[in-house]
Amino acid sequence: MFTLVHRSRLLQCAIAMALAWGCGLAAAQYPERPIKIVVPSPAGDGSDVLARALSKAMGESMGQAFVIDNKPGAGGSIGAQQVARSAPDGYTLFLANASSHGVTPGLYPSLPYDSVADFTPVALIATAPNLLVVRADAGIASYAEYVRQARQQPGKLTIASAGSGSLSHLSAELLRSSAGLDLLHVPYKGAAPALSDIMGGQVMSIIINIPSVLPHIANKRLIPLAVTSAKRAVALPDVPTLMESGVSGYDTVAWFGLLAPARTPPEVVQKLHAQLQQALRQPEVRDTLTRLGAESSGAGPQEFGPFIRSEMAKYATVIKNAAIKIN
Repeated sequence: MFTLVHRSRLLQCAIAMALAWGCGLAAAQYPERPIKIVVPSPAGDGSDVLARALSKAMGESMGQAFVIDNKPGAGGSIGAQQVARSAPDGYTLFLANASSHGVTPGLYPSLPYDSVADFTPVALIATAPNLLVVRADAGIASYAEYVRQARQQPGKLTIASAGSGSLSHLSAELLRSSAGLDLLHVPYKGAAPALSDIMGGQVMSIIINIPSVLPHIANKRLIPLAVTSAKRAVALPDVPTLMESGVSGYDTVAWFGLLAPARTPPEVVQKLHAQLQQALRQPEVRDTLTRLGAESSGAGPQEFGPFIRSEMAKYATVIKNAAIKIN
């Protein structure tokens, strides 16, 4: 004889099975309407350019439009919060980057969402190494000479950044601590004015994305000293990495990845990952990555999740050690 407890448990199981069946059916039919990608930067930024190229390629193969929703501000947290609170149905995605899910969690300890628990990793799209460069008139031709001058004049060799708390700032702080250099940080409101002042002779060096300085390297106004990633950059194969130059364990890259809200069905995540991998092979997307100085990854959820956690831990340590605070 069934008791009320038995009936209640049977009802709960039936509801769970029905929900699972419904989710499986929805996932099988996905997508049935346009998909929105929230981009935590303004139109024309690298994340935006990449998102639009991917949206075009994925939209054509999946038979649905992709809509870009630019939500810049607060290190990407404005856009991230919107996605974290969205329905986990695969129709709202987030174009995460090294700022939104690497740096920002350590800068803003009271975010209104959990940067790990509130998201489902879909794929690491691409990574892009940065570059340590100096003015050509600085009399520095190698990283070894850069170190020598920094140690001869502690606190005098200037290194610019795109602003306090930016990836270029944290990359510089990591260099200072890893190499034991006393550098003078000069923050700017963006990479463009920082680069302008380097060219104008106001500051000495910067860690910056490769495409923005390639023309100045070609005309010999800037000298590339070292690449920040673990391996050399395709665009500058003769420039050593900082690790090769003696900075043990130094590895910072700009990166782009795709996230969905937590509890997004695995079938939807798998379909998005497969479509993304296909898009990364398209000529237009590959050309976009080349312009951004990036290399495709396509690593799936199992690799992307741990990668995010390692990035957050790395930058949280840098932020703590350098006592960086954003007002």
